[in-house]
Amino acid sequence: MLFAKNTAAQITAVDMLPQFLETLMKKAKENNLLDRITAKEMLMDNLTFDKNSFDVIWSEGAIYNIGFEKGLSLWRNYLKDNGYIAVSEISWLIDTRPEEIQQYWVNAYPEIDTIDNKLSVIEKCGYTSVVHFALDDKCWKDNYYQPILEKSEEFLKKYNYADEVKEFVEAGKVEADLYNRFKDYYSYVFYIAKKK
Repeated sequence: MLFAKNTAAQITAVDMLPQFLETLMKKAKENNLLDRITAKEMLMDNLTFDKNSFDVIWSEGAIYNIGFEKGLSLWRNYLKDNGYIAVSEISWLIDTRPEEIQQYWVNAYPEIDTIDNKLSVIEKCGYTSVVHFALDDKCWKDNYYQPILEKSEEFLKKYNYADEVKEFVEAGKVEADLYNRFKDYYSYVFYIAKKK
């Protein structure tokens, strides 16, 4: 919606969950933007678009589902020459860190790495880095962890305190606690690069 309201671009939204796409298209209709937004239900590692068809590919908090290097390599095919890719990726902010947080993230996402190493992957995949920046504390605490924590009890109740739901909620609480204690060592970093 932000892109549609601030550019003249034709936008194609991709998700594997039809509910998300339905919500998007409802918002597009409410904002008189149906003529500018198209929704496609598909998997990010099995796109069916023509090669060289997009000026920009934008993926926030999702490329980890298929892997940073794999995603960059696959999606490059769909970018026009000199097109841009913008992705956020969990990254180490410094080269050394406490063992507790190191082990947590290596187990949760083995591709976590330093910013310099992520920039090397970007180059290896056929892009030139344009800019990168770490998301600030507000993005993590206010926009991500706080809503999760505030809605945990409601979510548990909705699913009758099922064991799987309890485990899911507990995992979110653990991750929020780790972030509060170790946020100086890692963050989501936004990487913007241009196809060579």
